[in-house]
Amino acid sequence: MTTLVVVSHSDPDSLTHRAAGSISDAIRTAGDTVETADLAAENFDPRFSTADLNLFRGNGTVPADVVAEQQRIDRADHLVLVFPMYWWSMPALLKGWIDRVFVSGWAYEYSPGVEFVKKLDRLTVHLVVIAGDDAESFERHGVYDAFRTQIERGIVQYCGATVGSTTFVYESDTRDRDDLAAQITDIGIAVAGRTRHRPPSVDTRHTPALADSNRVAAMQNR
Repeated sequence: MTTLVVVSHSDPDSLTHRAAGSISDAIRTAGDTVETADLAAENFDPRFSTADLNLFRGNGTVPADVVAEQQRIDRADHLVLVFPMYWWSMPALLKGWIDRVFVSGWAYEYSPGVEFVKKLDRLTVHLVVIAGDDAESFERHGVYDAFRTQIERGIVQYCGATVGSTTFVYESDTRDRDDLAAQITDIGIAVAGRTRHRPPSVDTRHTPALADSNRVAAMQNR
């Protein structure tokens, strides 16, 4: 199996990056192939430009940087997205990556009067979300339902891909750092194990909490 790990965080020393690195290392140790896409370091442009809009309207060509991202995903059996939770969702950089890359003609096919076709049914997607709040707060505020509706169903399943696993890592600013280091290793091993096959959709939202050095917009969950 081949896995593409996509990480979205501007700080290379953040726990988000360490979690992505742990996952990549564990996949390599298991003997499988892994490629890493660091969207911030690679300066991916998340802005939906005139060229993207023309493509959406059916009178343009796919921008070269979008083609390169689609080709990376085409090489993979599994896609792992690792990101901090900002305002109950993903950072703008990752959302812009999805806006520009997961487009009609590649991720799905649609035109008026024609049957909608999901085109990423061969792909299994794993979501690893670094959050500052705790599981009880997520349950109380309906974060899980919002996440499933917006991201699992609204993006992954909309394009026909399978949600292989969703791991929320809680209390990212308060846990003991040594404990967090151990948890990072455990999550890397767990996700690597899931990328060795095409599993049915599972819910791993109660994975023990990790931490991230950036707590942007954590307060909205409390």
